[in-house]
Amino acid sequence: MKDYKILEIKKSVFEDNDREADELRKALKMQKTFLLNLMSSPGSGKTTTLKKTIDMLKDEMKIGVMEADIDSDVDAAAISETGVKVIQLHTGGMCHLDAEMTKQGLEGLETEGIDLAILENVGNLVCPAEFDTGASRNAMILSIPEGDDKPLKYPLMFSICDVLLINKIDVLHYFDFDMEACMERARKINPDIKIIPVSARNGEGLEEWAEWLREQVRAWKE
Repeated sequence: MKDYKILEIKKSVFEDNDREADELRKALKMQKTFLLNLMSSPGSGKTTTLKKTIDMLKDEMKIGVMEADIDSDVDAAAISETGVKVIQLHTGGMCHLDAEMTKQGLEGLETEGIDLAILENVGNLVCPAEFDTGASRNAMILSIPEGDDKPLKYPLMFSICDVLLINKIDVLHYFDFDMEACMERARKINPDIKIIPVSARNGEGLEEWAEWLREQVRAWKE
Protein backbone atom coordinates (compact mmCIF):
# COMPACT_ATOMS: atom_id res chain seq x y z
CA MET A 1 0.00 0.00 0.00
CA LYS A 2 1.30 3.44 -0.98
CA ASP A 3 2.03 5.82 1.88
CA TYR A 4 1.58 8.95 -0.22
CA LYS A 5 -1.14 10.70 -2.19
CA ILE A 6 -1.29 11.28 -5.91
CA LEU A 7 -3.12 14.49 -6.82
CA GLU A 8 -4.26 15.05 -10.41
CA ILE A 9 -3.36 18.73 -10.31
CA LYS A 10 -3.31 19.27 -14.06
CA LYS A 11 -6.85 18.00 -14.55
CA SER A 12 -8.12 20.08 -11.64
CA VAL A 13 -6.42 23.22 -12.95
CA PHE A 14 -7.93 22.80 -16.41
CA GLU A 15 -11.40 22.03 -15.08
CA ASP A 16 -11.40 25.11 -12.86
CA ASN A 17 -10.10 27.25 -15.70
CA ASP A 18 -12.71 25.96 -18.16
CA ARG A 19 -15.47 26.84 -15.71
CA GLU A 20 -14.09 30.35 -15.20
CA ALA A 21 -13.70 30.77 -18.97
CA ASP A 22 -17.34 29.86 -19.59
CA GLU A 23 -18.47 32.36 -16.96
CA LEU A 24 -16.31 35.08 -18.50
CA ARG A 25 -17.71 34.37 -21.99
CA LYS A 26 -21.26 34.67 -20.69
CA ALA A 27 -20.44 38.01 -19.04
CA LEU A 28 -18.85 39.32 -22.24
CA LYS A 29 -21.86 38.17 -24.25
CA MET A 30 -24.23 40.07 -21.95
CA GLN A 31 -21.97 43.11 -22.20
CA LYS A 32 -21.81 42.68 -26.01
CA THR A 33 -18.03 42.81 -26.00
CA PHE A 34 -16.33 40.46 -28.45
CA LEU A 35 -12.99 39.11 -27.16
CA LEU A 36 -10.42 37.86 -29.67
CA ASN A 37 -7.53 35.75 -28.37
CA LEU A 38 -4.64 36.24 -30.82
CA MET A 39 -1.77 33.74 -30.61
CA SER A 40 1.45 33.01 -32.49
CA SER A 41 5.16 32.36 -32.17
CA PRO A 42 7.50 35.29 -31.49
CA GLY A 43 8.43 37.08 -34.70
CA SER A 44 5.38 35.99 -36.68
CA GLY A 45 4.28 39.59 -37.22
CA LYS A 46 1.50 39.50 -34.64
CA THR A 47 1.84 43.10 -33.45
CA THR A 48 2.31 44.46 -36.97
CA THR A 49 -0.77 42.58 -38.18
CA LEU A 50 -2.70 43.84 -35.18
CA LYS A 51 -1.75 47.45 -35.86
CA LYS A 52 -2.89 47.18 -39.47
CA THR A 53 -6.13 45.52 -38.35
CA ILE A 54 -6.85 48.27 -35.84
CA ASP A 55 -6.27 50.96 -38.45
CA MET A 56 -8.83 49.25 -40.69
CA LEU A 57 -11.51 48.92 -38.01
CA LYS A 58 -11.10 51.66 -35.42
CA ASP A 59 -13.43 54.10 -37.19
CA GLU A 60 -16.19 51.44 -37.24
CA MET A 61 -16.02 50.09 -33.71
CA LYS A 62 -14.50 50.83 -30.32
CA ILE A 63 -11.41 48.67 -29.79
CA GLY A 64 -9.36 47.86 -26.71
CA VAL A 65 -6.16 45.81 -26.60
CA MET A 66 -4.44 43.78 -23.88
CA GLU A 67 -0.78 43.07 -24.56
CA ALA A 68 0.46 40.03 -22.63
CA ASP A 69 4.15 39.35 -22.15
CA ILE A 70 6.53 38.02 -19.55
CA ASP A 71 8.16 41.44 -19.29
CA SER A 72 8.59 44.78 -21.13
CA ASP A 73 6.00 47.12 -22.61
CA VAL A 74 7.34 47.17 -26.17
CA ASP A 75 4.15 45.85 -27.76
CA ALA A 76 1.84 48.11 -25.75
CA ALA A 77 3.91 51.12 -26.83
CA ALA A 78 3.58 50.02 -30.46
CA ILE A 79 -0.20 49.53 -30.24
CA SER A 80 -0.68 52.86 -28.46
CA GLU A 81 0.43 54.53 -31.70
CA THR A 82 -2.89 53.50 -33.25
CA GLY A 83 -4.82 55.63 -30.76
CA VAL A 84 -6.90 52.80 -29.26
CA LYS A 85 -7.03 51.95 -25.60
CA VAL A 86 -4.27 49.52 -24.61
CA ILE A 87 -2.87 48.01 -21.42
CA GLN A 88 0.21 45.84 -20.84
CA LEU A 89 -0.15 42.61 -18.88
CA HIS A 90 2.94 41.11 -17.26
CA THR A 91 2.52 37.40 -16.59
CA GLY A 92 5.21 37.06 -13.92
CA GLY A 93 7.09 34.43 -15.88
CA MET A 94 4.01 32.50 -17.03
CA CYS A 95 4.06 31.51 -20.71
CA HIS A 96 0.31 31.94 -21.19
CA LEU A 97 -2.83 33.62 -19.90
CA ASP A 98 -5.69 31.70 -18.31
CA ALA A 99 -9.28 32.80 -17.76
CA GLU A 100 -8.68 34.48 -14.40
CA MET A 101 -5.69 36.44 -15.71
CA THR A 102 -7.72 37.48 -18.75
CA LYS A 103 -10.57 38.61 -16.50
CA GLN A 104 -8.15 40.77 -14.51
CA GLY A 105 -6.88 42.24 -17.77
CA LEU A 106 -10.40 43.04 -18.96
CA GLU A 107 -11.16 44.75 -15.67
CA GLY A 108 -8.03 46.85 -16.08
CA LEU A 109 -8.96 47.64 -19.67
CA GLU A 110 -12.47 48.67 -18.54
CA THR A 111 -14.38 47.08 -21.42
CA GLU A 112 -17.73 48.81 -20.89
CA GLY A 113 -18.65 50.17 -24.31
CA ILE A 114 -15.85 48.33 -26.11
CA ASP A 115 -17.03 46.39 -29.16
CA LEU A 116 -13.83 44.47 -29.86
CA ALA A 117 -11.35 43.55 -27.14
CA ILE A 118 -8.17 41.88 -28.37
CA LEU A 119 -5.82 39.82 -26.23
CA GLU A 120 -2.38 39.50 -27.80
CA ASN A 121 -1.31 36.39 -25.94
CA VAL A 122 2.25 35.46 -24.95
CA GLY A 123 4.25 34.39 -27.99
CA ASN A 124 4.50 30.60 -28.27
CA LEU A 125 2.51 27.74 -29.79
CA VAL A 126 2.33 25.48 -26.73
CA CYS A 127 1.07 26.93 -23.43
CA PRO A 128 -1.52 29.42 -24.77
CA ALA A 129 -3.28 26.59 -26.60
CA GLU A 130 -3.85 24.67 -23.36
CA PHE A 131 -5.77 27.36 -21.49
CA ASP A 132 -9.21 28.67 -22.44
CA THR A 133 -9.07 32.43 -21.87
CA GLY A 134 -12.82 32.95 -22.14
CA ALA A 135 -12.41 34.48 -25.58
CA SER A 136 -15.27 34.67 -28.06
CA ARG A 137 -12.96 33.36 -30.79
CA ASN A 138 -9.35 32.18 -31.09
CA ALA A 139 -7.05 33.27 -33.89
CA MET A 140 -3.45 32.42 -34.66
CA ILE A 141 -0.77 33.71 -36.98
CA LEU A 142 1.74 31.40 -38.68
CA SER A 143 4.47 33.12 -40.67
CA ILE A 144 6.07 31.72 -43.81
CA PRO A 145 9.62 31.56 -42.32
CA GLU A 146 8.36 29.22 -39.56
CA GLY A 147 7.73 26.41 -42.04
CA ASP A 148 4.72 24.51 -43.35
CA ASP A 149 5.15 21.65 -40.85
CA LYS A 150 3.89 23.53 -37.82
CA PRO A 151 0.40 21.95 -37.86
CA LEU A 152 2.17 18.60 -37.44
CA LYS A 153 4.32 19.84 -34.57
CA TYR A 154 1.70 21.86 -32.67
CA PRO A 155 -1.66 20.21 -33.46
CA LEU A 156 -3.42 21.47 -30.31
CA MET A 157 -2.91 25.10 -31.29
CA PHE A 158 -4.41 24.53 -34.73
CA SER A 159 -7.28 22.48 -33.29
CA ILE A 160 -8.56 25.26 -31.00
CA CYS A 161 -8.35 28.15 -33.45
CA ASP A 162 -11.27 29.47 -35.46
CA VAL A 163 -9.08 31.29 -37.96
CA LEU A 164 -5.49 30.95 -39.16
CA LEU A 165 -3.61 33.82 -40.75
CA ILE A 166 -0.62 32.69 -42.80
CA ASN A 167 1.49 35.83 -42.71
CA LYS A 168 4.46 37.15 -44.71
CA ILE A 169 3.24 35.75 -48.03
CA ASP A 170 5.18 38.59 -49.67
CA VAL A 171 8.38 36.60 -48.97
CA LEU A 172 6.96 33.19 -49.92
CA HIS A 173 9.30 32.83 -52.91
CA TYR A 174 12.34 33.08 -50.61
CA PHE A 175 11.36 30.06 -48.50
CA ASP A 176 10.71 26.38 -49.01
CA PHE A 177 7.13 26.70 -47.80
CA ASP A 178 4.39 24.54 -49.33
CA MET A 179 1.19 26.58 -48.90
CA GLU A 180 -1.16 23.83 -50.03
CA ALA A 181 0.48 21.25 -47.74
CA CYS A 182 0.26 23.61 -44.76
CA MET A 183 -3.41 24.34 -45.39
CA GLU A 184 -4.20 20.66 -45.87
CA ARG A 185 -2.44 19.75 -42.61
CA ALA A 186 -4.29 22.47 -40.69
CA ARG A 187 -7.67 21.38 -42.09
CA LYS A 188 -6.97 17.74 -41.32
CA ILE A 189 -6.62 18.73 -37.66
CA ASN A 190 -9.46 21.25 -37.74
CA PRO A 191 -11.86 20.95 -40.71
CA ASP A 192 -13.71 24.11 -39.67
CA ILE A 193 -10.70 26.41 -39.46
CA LYS A 194 -10.79 29.45 -41.74
CA ILE A 195 -7.44 30.11 -43.41
CA ILE A 196 -6.47 33.52 -44.76
CA PRO A 197 -3.05 34.09 -46.38
CA VAL A 198 -1.96 37.66 -45.59
CA SER A 199 0.91 40.09 -45.71
CA ALA A 200 1.01 42.59 -42.87
CA ARG A 201 3.71 44.37 -44.82
CA ASN A 202 1.78 45.14 -48.02
CA GLY A 203 -1.78 44.56 -46.80
CA GLU A 204 -2.62 41.61 -49.03
CA GLY A 205 -5.44 39.52 -47.55
CA LEU A 206 -6.09 41.87 -44.64
CA GLU A 207 -9.46 43.05 -45.95
CA GLU A 208 -10.74 39.47 -45.85
CA TRP A 209 -9.46 39.19 -42.28
CA ALA A 210 -11.06 42.50 -41.30
CA GLU A 211 -14.37 41.41 -42.83
CA TRP A 212 -14.24 38.16 -40.86
CA LEU A 213 -13.81 40.17 -37.67
CA ARG A 214 -16.67 42.51 -38.59
CA GLU A 215 -18.98 39.54 -39.09
CA GLN A 216 -17.91 37.92 -35.82
CA VAL A 217 -18.41 41.08 -33.78
CA ARG A 218 -21.80 41.69 -35.40
CA ALA A 219 -22.96 38.12 -34.71
CA TRP A 220 -21.73 38.27 -31.11
CA LYS A 221 -23.75 41.41 -30.45
CA GLU A 222 -26.88 39.88 -31.93
